[in-house]
Amino acid sequence: MSQQAQIKYRQDYQVPSYLVDKIDLTFDILDDNLVRVRSRLIVHRNPAATAANVLRLDGSATLLSLQLDGEALGADAYQLDADGLSIGNVPDSFILDVETEIDPVANTSLNGLYASGGSNLYTQCEPEGFRKITFYPDRPDVMAKFTTTIIADKQKYPVLLSNGNKVGEGMADKKRHWVKWVDPYKKPSYLFALVAGKLSALKDSYITASGRRVALEIWTVPADQDKVEFAMGAVKRSMQWDEERFGLEYDLDIYMIVAVGDFNMGAMENKGLNIFNTSAVLARQDTATDADFERVEAIIGHEYFHNWTGNRVTCRDWFQLSLKEGLTVFRDQEFSSDLHSRAVQRIQDVKNLRQLQFPEDAGPTAHPIRPDSYIEMNNFYTMTVYEKGAEVVRMYHTLLGEEGFQKGMELYFKRHDGQAVTCDDFRAAMADANGVDLTQFALWYSQAGTPRLTVRGDYDPVALSYTLHLTQHCPATPGQDDKQPFHIPLALGLVGRDGQDLPLQLQGEAEAGATTRVLDVRAAGQHFTFVNVAQQPVPSLLRGFSAPVKLVFDWRDDELAFLMAKDSDPFARWEAGQAYAERLFKQLIAEHAAGTPLQLAEGFVEAFRAVLHDHEADAAFKALMLTLPSEAEILEMVDVADPARIHAVREFVLASLAQALRGEWHEAFDINQCGIYQPDDAGRRALKNLALAMLTRLSDAWPEEAAGQQCMNADNMTDQMGALLALRDRDGDVRTDCYLAFAERWQDNALVMDKYFSLLASSQLPCTLDHVKAAMTHPAFTLKNPNKARALLGSFGRNMLHFHAADGSGYQFLAGQIMLLDDINPQVASRLVTAFNRRRKLEPQRQQLMTSVLQQILAKPGLSNDVFEIVSKNLTA
Repeated sequence: MSQQAQIKYRQDYQVPSYLVDKIDLTFDILDDNLVRVRSRLIVHRNPAATAANVLRLDGSATLLSLQLDGEALGADAYQLDADGLSIGNVPDSFILDVETEIDPVANTSLNGLYASGGSNLYTQCEPEGFRKITFYPDRPDVMAKFTTTIIADKQKYPVLLSNGNKVGEGMADKKRHWVKWVDPYKKPSYLFALVAGKLSALKDSYITASGRRVALEIWTVPADQDKVEFAMGAVKRSMQWDEERFGLEYDLDIYMIVAVGDFNMGAMENKGLNIFNTSAVLARQDTATDADFERVEAIIGHEYFHNWTGNRVTCRDWFQLSLKEGLTVFRDQEFSSDLHSRAVQRIQDVKNLRQLQFPEDAGPTAHPIRPDSYIEMNNFYTMTVYEKGAEVVRMYHTLLGEEGFQKGMELYFKRHDGQAVTCDDFRAAMADANGVDLTQFALWYSQAGTPRLTVRGDYDPVALSYTLHLTQHCPATPGQDDKQPFHIPLALGLVGRDGQDLPLQLQGEAEAGATTRVLDVRAAGQHFTFVNVAQQPVPSLLRGFSAPVKLVFDWRDDELAFLMAKDSDPFARWEAGQAYAERLFKQLIAEHAAGTPLQLAEGFVEAFRAVLHDHEADAAFKALMLTLPSEAEILEMVDVADPARIHAVREFVLASLAQALRGEWHEAFDINQCGIYQPDDAGRRALKNLALAMLTRLSDAWPEEAAGQQCMNADNMTDQMGALLALRDRDGDVRTDCYLAFAERWQDNALVMDKYFSLLASSQLPCTLDHVKAAMTHPAFTLKNPNKARALLGSFGRNMLHFHAADGSGYQFLAGQIMLLDDINPQVASRLVTAFNRRRKLEPQRQQLMTSVLQQILAKPGLSNDVFEIVSKNLTA
C-alpha cells in the first residue's frame, strides 16, 4: 500500500467532539486565481462525545490566520498537517475565525472551488471538497446554518449565487458588489455551493400545494440559454410529483439550477442551488436525443427529490451514502415510471443494472451497498451504492406495498427531519411503521455480491398442485467468503396454456387470490406449493424484477418463446427473450470454440418475428424486446471469456436476424417514419432506428444510402445519431461523408461533440484505435474536461473488440491516458480504471497483458489514492 493510503473503517465511527451551530462565510473574489475566504464558526462541545478539548478541522487550503474568541492564534497554538489542523485546550463553546486563500484556476480536480469557462467559479463539495475551501469539520454529521456573503467585481462577476434565500445585495465600492445568502436549514458542509460569473437565467415560478410561490431559475452561460426550456418544465413536473406521490413540498423561496461544462458528476443537490453538468440539463431536439431528454428529466427529478431524501435528512457518515442515493434513485425511477411507460422504464433500469452493477458485484471492487471500508470516498459513488441501493429500496416497496412504504417514509421524516442518520434508521422506520420484522433484510446492506436464485417446478396432475423448489446462494466476494441467506421477495405468476394467468392459491389458504404473488424467500432452501392448478402451467418468475438476483430456471425453448408472446407482465415477457438469448449465446460460443459451423436456431428467429408482427405492442417496448444482450452482458454469461469470440458470435446472430427478417425490418423502418419531430414519437424513432441498424448489416446498398439521407436531413439529434450508429461499423464513402459533415456542423457544441467522440471510440472498424488517438488532438477535445474523457476514453474502455485487442494495444493505450489523467483529475482517472475490473473473467493471455499494464499504473510515482485503490484491488483479487 502506498504511504499516503489509509483505510477508513465503518466500525471506527465516532461522534464528532464538537458541533457547529452556525457558520458565516465571506468570499472575497480578488481575481480568477485568488479568492480569500473568511469563516466564522460558532462552536460547542458535543454532549454525546467523550470528554475532549481538541478541535479537529479538515482542510488543505492556504491558511492565513486563526482567531479563537477574538484572540489571534500563533503557530504554536495549533498543529497543521496535510489533512487539516488541530487546536488544543479549546473551551466548551467558542467562536473561531478562519481566513484562507485559494486558487480556483489551479484546481483541476474540480473539487472544492474551481474555475470553468473562463473566469466563472463553481463549487463541488461532496464528499470532501469543502475542506479545499476552508478549515472545517468536513463530515456529514456536523450540520450548521450557513450564511454566505460574496464580494466580487461586478463587471467580471455580475452573478453571485449561494445556498438558501437571498437576503441582501449592494455595492462594496465603485467596482465591486456583494450579495448575501442565508440558508435557514441546518446542513452539512458537503451541501454548500457557490457560483460566480457571467451567466444568464431562464426564470419562472411554481405555486406549491400550500399556495406558496417559489421562484425558479436555471442559469447557464449565455450561449446555452436556448436549451433549458425542457429542463424548466422538468423542474415543475418534479415538484408537482413529489407533492402528489409523497406529500413533500419545497421549503425555500427560490430553487436554482446552474449548468457547468466542467463537472465530475451528473449533478449535485446543494440546498437550493443545484449545480449540474451541462449534459444533464441542456436539451433541444436538434442537439439532444430522446434518451438525453429522458436522462435530463430523471436527473433533474433526482436532484430535486434530494431536497428531502438527502438534504433535510442526510447520512451520518459516508458509509451510509446509499441511504440518500439508493432512496433517491428509487424515487427518480418512480417519477419517470409515473410520467411515462412503467414497463419500459423498469426494463431500462434492469438493463443498466445488469450491464454495469452485476459485473461490479462479481469483480474485485465488489462491496455492499453500505461499504465496510474505503481508502478514497470518491470511489464509492458506484452503481452498487446507487442502482443496487435503489433495488433494495424497491424491495421494501414490494414487500410492504405502496401504502406501507408511504407509512414508512412518513415515520422516517417524522423521526429524523434535520438529522444525519444511518441505513438502519431507515430500515427501522419501515419496520416500525408496518409492524414487520426486517432483521434479516439488513443483510442486503452488509453482504456484497449478486445472489443466485435457482428454481425448479414440479406439477402433480393427480393432486392438481404445482410446487416450486427454491435454493439461494451468493458467491464469495473480496473479504466475504460465506454469505447468509437473504430475504428475497419473489414475485411470480403461473401462466396457463391459453396464455391467461391462473389464480394463485398456496397450500393452506382457503381460496385462490391474485394472479401475481410475492413469496418471501428467506432460507437457503425452501419450497412453495400451489393447489387447484388445473393444468401444467408455465411459471412466470421474478415479475417486475422483484429482487436484484440472478434467476436460474430450466425453461424449454418453446416455453420461453411462449412467455415472450403471452406473459402479462411486461418485464417477464422481455426477460424471457433475454433468457432465450443467453441460452443461444452460450451454445454458439461453445460451438465457435469447437470450430463448429454456426447456425441460428429457427425457434429464436420465429420468436423475433412474432415480436415484429405484434402491431399492438408499444413501439418502445418492441425495440427493447428486439435488442440483444450487449457484449458486456454476454461476457458475464461465460466462465472464461474470449472477447473476440463473443464479438464474432454476437455479430453472427445480428447478421442472421437481419437476413432472416429483412422484410419485417423493412416494414418496421417504413411504418415508423415520424415526419416532423414530436417528443411523443420517441418509441417509434427507437424502433425505426433499430430496424435501420439491422438493415445496414445486409449487403444491399439501399440501407446505407437511407442512413446517409437520414443523417443529412434529420430535424432531430435522435435520428441523426441513429443513422450515424447504423453507419458506425460500415466502412465507405457514405460513412466518411456523414461523419465529416457531423463533426464540422457541431464543432462548436461541446455536448454534441461528445457524441461524436463516443461514436469514434465505440466503432468496430479496424482503424478505431488510430481514430481515437487522432481525436485526442481534435480542437474540441481536452483531457481536462470529464465529459470529453468519458466520451472518448470511457467509450473505448467499453469497446469489447478493440480495448481487448489480442496484442494488448488497447490496454496500453488506456493505461497511458489514465496515468496522464491521474495528475489532472484523479476522480475521473479512477473511473476509467474500472474498465480493467473483469480481468479474472478473461482467457489467460489477456489476463496477463492486463496485469502488466495495471502494474505499470501502480508503479507511477505520486499515484493518487483514487487510482491506487481501484488498481490495487484489481491486482490482489
